[in-house]
Amino acid sequence: MWIEQLPRFMRAIYPLATWRMSSHEKVIYLTFDDGPIPEVTPWVLDILDKYNIKATFFCVGENVMRYPDLYQELHRRGHRTGNHTYNHMRGFTTTSKTYMANVEKAAQYIDSDLFRPPHGGLRKFQYWEVRMKYKVILWDVISRDYDKDVPEAKVLRIVKKYTRNGSIIVFHDSLKAERNMRYAMPRAVEYLLQQGYEFRTL
Repeated sequence: MWIEQLPRFMRAIYPLATWRMSSHEKVIYLTFDDGPIPEVTPWVLDILDKYNIKATFFCVGENVMRYPDLYQELHRRGHRTGNHTYNHMRGFTTTSKTYMANVEKAAQYIDSDLFRPPHGGLRKFQYWEVRMKYKVILWDVISRDYDKDVPEAKVLRIVKKYTRNGSIIVFHDSLKAERNMRYAMPRAVEYLLQQGYEFRTL
């Protein structure tokens, strides 16, 4: 549980960040990190269309620069996007000046007031600087689809076990996560729809 759904005291590290939406509605928020890429993202879009649901994509600026038509396709199909830095940069191992420049470089390609830090980590100064321009979105459930040591069936079990009203769920439209995500995401969507959840964008 320490990875899949962080406890409340750990969420307090980033006050005012959004980890979960309202617990009073049977609504969940599906998100995808690290795309868009032509090998994976179009398949994700087709699955979302199949179930008539919308999601939020936290995009890497470099990918958007390389595949601008694919980025526009996210919007054309009714999804929302957010900034995930230009180079998928780690906050803890980067100076704040370099990190903020990378965020702003991504903003040249990604028109959004939403931001999710890669790997979920920011230095304190970076966090407050980002907060001045963006709504920082973290997560309530991380599927761990990116972890090749986690079997695909376990990725599905994680989402089934920890999702609750207001959950923000993380998958990845990336090559690293492709195998696990292709297995778990559509099955998780089917299960959550059967449980009566509504999907919305952030």
